Amino acid sequence: MMTHRRWLSSLALVAVVGLAVSGCTYFRKEEADHTESTLAAAGFQMKPADTPKREAALAQFPVRKMVTRVRDGKLTYFYADPDFCKCLYFGNQEQYGRYKQLAIQQQVAQEQIDAAEMNEDAAMDWGMWGPFW
Repeated sequence: MMTHRRWLSSLALVAVVGLAVSGCTYFRKEEADHTESTLAAAGFQMKPADTPKREAALAQFPVRKMVTRVRDGKLTYFYADPDFCKCLYFGNQEQYGRYKQLAIQQQVAQEQIDAAEMNEDAAMDWGMWGPFW
């Protein structure tokens, strides 16, 4: 028989693990949304897995990874998301090149925002607020 303290400890552990898992899911979804909006902006086409046959076909692709296949004699790029959008994005070499350009532009923009925020924090006179930490 579990003591009250052990039971509370076990409950707390379950709660912490549950929060950690849901937090990871949140960040994976945010990353997937970001990637998928960039793919769409680059001209990739999206097909929903809205039939059992399409769901089975979607399962053949790696999850949220860009892969290439030769389709109708041309190199085609695929990105499968069976978890969040339940869809498959596909595009050609030109669209993939545009996707990479957009991804680099977004990364540079984010780095500039991060640097500006760090500079702003460094320039702030925290002394007037006293030693909080």
